[in-house]
Amino acid sequence: MTLAIIVQARWNSSRLPGKILEDLGGAPALKRCLDRCDQIPQSDVVVCAVPDTAENDPIAKAAASWGYVVSRGSEDDVLSRYAKAAREVDATTVMRVTSDCPMIDPKICDSVLSLLKRQGVGYACNNMPARFPHGLDCDAFSAEHLYEADKQANTQYDREHVTPWIRSKKGIKRASLQGPGEPLASLRWTLDYKEDLLFMQALYEAMGNRAATASAAEYARMCLMRPDIQSINEKHINRNRLALSEHAHIETSPVSLEIAA
Repeated sequence: MTLAIIVQARWNSSRLPGKILEDLGGAPALKRCLDRCDQIPQSDVVVCAVPDTAENDPIAKAAASWGYVVSRGSEDDVLSRYAKAAREVDATTVMRVTSDCPMIDPKICDSVLSLLKRQGVGYACNNMPARFPHGLDCDAFSAEHLYEADKQANTQYDREHVTPWIRSKKGIKRASLQGPGEPLASLRWTLDYKEDLLFMQALYEAMGNRAATASAAEYARMCLMRPDIQSINEKHINRNRLALSEHAHIETSPVSLEIAA
């Protein structure tokens, strides 16, 4: 059995092109994300799934130079890119993480993977509904479900976002690790705008050497202690994300970041 952490990454971004190669405490944001994924206890392999266009060659070369498996596939059909990456490493279980989450927490990811196994479900996540800080999202599912989605999903939205088909398919039981809720749920730790980058750089500067391996709980404490840092990207907080009422069949009791981390 192979448990693959597959991280989708590309150069193009309408708001901040090349954002994942921006510096974050002395290393590119993408490396921070991949390195943290590599610390997920149950992981067998971390794969960087990169579009097969020349524009994305620098990302593929960088990920390979850091020792990670690189898979190249369609830029717009991200679902097929994921399925291709999973097949190339003979995955039986897949965890999906996006490269705009350089603050992803390995132990929270591990808790989601344990939930998938413990409940015997086909899909597990930590955002049905979204109650963790934005930037800790991850989901896990069997490779069989991924291949079925790749074969059956036919809308542009499903092809671009990988998991909606699995999240809504009848017959696939879903479980969600519930986050702590407000005020932590409103924290924005995802890299999409210039202000997000400035926030992360300020957080790294404030935390020093500890930042690269800090837990989500440590990040949260720093944000609450330093509202000046937290406020840097607060105008981009996605309130719609928090208002969505999507629920899993099985939802854990809310966990604190201290417990999850």
